[in-house]
Amino acid sequence: MRGCLYGGSARGPVRLRVGARAGARAGPADRKAVSAVTESDSPTPVPAPCGVPPFPPLRVRGTRSRLRRALRRHRHLPVTLLVLTAAALALARSPGPTPAPAPAPAPAEAAAPVRLVSAPVRIADAEAVRLLRPGDRVDVVAASGGGSGGGARVIARSARVARVPAAVGDRPDGGALVVLAVPRATAAELAGAAVTSQLAVTLC
Repeated sequence: MRGCLYGGSARGPVRLRVGARAGARAGPADRKAVSAVTESDSPTPVPAPCGVPPFPPLRVRGTRSRLRRALRRHRHLPVTLLVLTAAALALARSPGPTPAPAPAPAPAEAAAPVRLVSAPVRIADAEAVRLLRPGDRVDVVAASGGGSGGGARVIARSARVARVPAAVGDRPDGGALVVLAVPRATAAELAGAAVTSQLAVTLC
């Protein structure tokens, strides 16, 4: 007759069939089977919980953060453009520097003095020449020598008498010499008029 062996476990007793005859001892194979069943039915130990070490918060810097920074940079761009436009308009409307007044033209008296030359002039009337003194002012008039009735013309105006040379002998034409201080152009006209005309003087 067969016997039964009972083994204990967490799930309850385990019944094993052993031996075909009553009173037979369990062999080594039976004891190993009982030990295996007992060990397999024992509860598995639970590992102790492990703690999580502290760590700083993670910050993800991606496209969204770059876009936010770009928007912050360009936020003040319209204000800057408005300020620059207002400054340009203010400069355009402001009057420029007042031009300096043009210098007044210098009067004729302040012009550079005209260089004078000494022009010896033979006057037809010797008696009129003897009345002259150095420093006198005279007008020299040229008259045609013919009887054609040509008019007289003034060659020099307000010419200053520089010197009256002494008469040397009597000339057949009865004229006398006087030295006048006149501009160079007037001296040339007096020399040309003395060749073709008779010259006379009048006191100014």
